[in-house]
Amino acid sequence: MNNALERSGPVLLSVALLLVWELSCKTFEVPPFVLPSPSLIAEALAENFYIIWFHSSQTLLTTVIGFAFAVAFGALLGIAVGSSRVAYTSLYPLLVAFNSIPKVAIVPILVVWFGIGSVPAVITAFMLSFFPIAVNVATGLATIEPDLRDVLRSLGASQLDIVRKVGIPRSMPYLFASLKISITLAFVGSVISETLASNRGIGTLMTQASANFRIPLVFAGLVVIAVMGVVMYMIFAVIEKRMTGWATRGATFGIGG
Repeated sequence: MNNALERSGPVLLSVALLLVWELSCKTFEVPPFVLPSPSLIAEALAENFYIIWFHSSQTLLTTVIGFAFAVAFGALLGIAVGSSRVAYTSLYPLLVAFNSIPKVAIVPILVVWFGIGSVPAVITAFMLSFFPIAVNVATGLATIEPDLRDVLRSLGASQLDIVRKVGIPRSMPYLFASLKISITLAFVGSVISETLASNRGIGTLMTQASANFRIPLVFAGLVVIAVMGVVMYMIFAVIEKRMTGWATRGATFGIGG
């Protein structure tokens, strides 16, 4: 009973919210250019299916590429920062400072360097998504118990052995937790760049639709981004459960658990 409720809960809640949204728009006669109803958004999705597919495929491609670079770079950087106290104290403040910079302010610079197109979107997706990965991996490595380190060293293990055989497996749950967050941030980065400097992508479509007061199409683009983000999140949640089930064994609830 509880398992069925847990699985159907998100669907039932989403349907209830859509019904309230639809009824509110109808009851209060909200103009479509202010807030379109879910039925109008569905019509926009159906009528502009091929256009949305054309743009969403580009957004998905740039997001996945940027995210792949973020995973590789963030994991390696996290291992370096988490396995060395000197690297931690030296690099961590720089990471925080870089993450504090609004990425939307960097997009115009990327356009000057690389021109309008996919490259700024890939780089923006990378910049928004690598930080949580690096921080979580570093945290997983840095929180190895000192007593465990002492025991391993007494048994002849080197620092590389500790990182490779204990630190990296220990950081896997942290890594997958960050992946589920970072993939959504990667979509945000791609759309931001496409909104400002691209000729293809969901961000471009939403900008053009907004300029023509086609607000239902703008919301249709938002729906597509949300769906892609949820699907990617669920994919990593399934992979996480298969690869790090030992870390969540016995847990009765949790996001992606």
